[in-house]
Amino acid sequence: MSRFLPMVVVRKPEMSPNDLRQCLRAALGGTLGFLVCKMMGWSYGAFFTVSPILLLGMVPVFNAHIVRQYLASTLLVVGCVMVLQGMLGDKPIPMTLVVIALFAGLFRAMSGGVNLLFGAMGVVNLSMLLHFASYPQAHVSDLMGAFVMAVVTTLLICALMHQLLPDPEPRQPRQMPVKPASNVRHEVILATTVATLSFLVFQVLDLQDSLSAQISSILVVFPLSWKGAGPAGWNRALGTLLGCAVGLLVQFVLMNHFDILLLVAFGLWISLLLFARCHMLEGGLPGVGFAGLTTMAILFGQYLTPAQDLFFNDLHRITSLSVAVMLSLMVIFLMDRLLNRFESTRLQPVS
Repeated sequence: MSRFLPMVVVRKPEMSPNDLRQCLRAALGGTLGFLVCKMMGWSYGAFFTVSPILLLGMVPVFNAHIVRQYLASTLLVVGCVMVLQGMLGDKPIPMTLVVIALFAGLFRAMSGGVNLLFGAMGVVNLSMLLHFASYPQAHVSDLMGAFVMAVVTTLLICALMHQLLPDPEPRQPRQMPVKPASNVRHEVILATTVATLSFLVFQVLDLQDSLSAQISSILVVFPLSWKGAGPAGWNRALGTLLGCAVGLLVQFVLMNHFDILLLVAFGLWISLLLFARCHMLEGGLPGVGFAGLTTMAILFGQYLTPAQDLFFNDLHRITSLSVAVMLSLMVIFLMDRLLNRFESTRLQPVS
C-alpha cells in the first residue's frame, strides 16, 4: 500500500538549464494569459489561464507538429460541440453514443503516443465544453468564440515564450514504447468508460459549478491504467490541496487589495513559479506540481473577480475534487480487474 501514499516524488535533485527555462515559460505564460483575459474583460477566464500552462507544462518543445495537433483538436472540439449541441442536445442516448465514440478515438490517439497532445487536449476540452454548452443559460456561440480566442492567445503566448526563453541545450526526442494490441484495447476501453461516466454524472446531477472536479476526473485517467492512475489520483489530490492553500495564502497577503490586477497577477506568477519548479523536479510528468499549476490557473482564471474572493471556491474545490477523484479511481480499479480477465484486453508488461 505504500505506493499509494500521497507524497511528492522528486525525480531530480535539481533542475537542468532546460528545466529552468520550461519552468519560467509555464509560469510567465499562464500569468500572461490571465492578464490578457482580465484586461480585455473576456468570459471563461479558465480557458486563457489553463491552456498556456497545459501546453507549456506538458510539452517541452514548440514546433509545427505540436501546432498541428493543437489546432486539429480545436477544430474537432468546436465542430463536435456545435453539431452535437444543435442536433442532439435534447436526445441523451444518441448524444452519449456519439460521445463514447469520440472519447474512444481520442484515447486511441493518446495510447499511440505520436499524437498524444491531440488526444489529451481533445478529451479535456470536449468534456468541458460539452458540459458548459448544456447549461440552460449558456450561449454556445459565445462559448465557442471564447474558446477559439483562448486557443489563438495560447499559441501566440507559447510562441513568444519559446522565442524569449529558448532551451539552452538541444532536447533528445522521447522514445515511445511499442505496445501490444491487448494493451491498447485495455487502455482505450478503460479510459473511455471512465470519461463517459464522468460526463454522464456531471450531466445528470447538473453540477454546473464543479469545473475543477470534472477536469480532475478526466486527468486522473491519463496514465491509461490502474497502475499509473492510483499514484496519479493521490498526486492530483495533494497538488490541488496545496494549490488551494497557496491561493488562500495569496488572498490573505493581498487582504482587501485583491481587486488590484497587477498585485493579483504578481501573486499568481510567484505561485506558478513554485509549482512549475516542483513539476520540473518530478520529471515534467503529471504529478503534484502539475496539479498545483492547474489548480491555481482555474482558481484565479475562473473564480477570482474584483467582487468575489477565493475562500468559498477553495473549500468547495477541495471537497468536490476529493469525491471526483475517489469515484474515478474506483471505476478505474474495477475496469482494470474486469479487462484483465480476458486475454484480448489483458495488460501486458512493456519493455
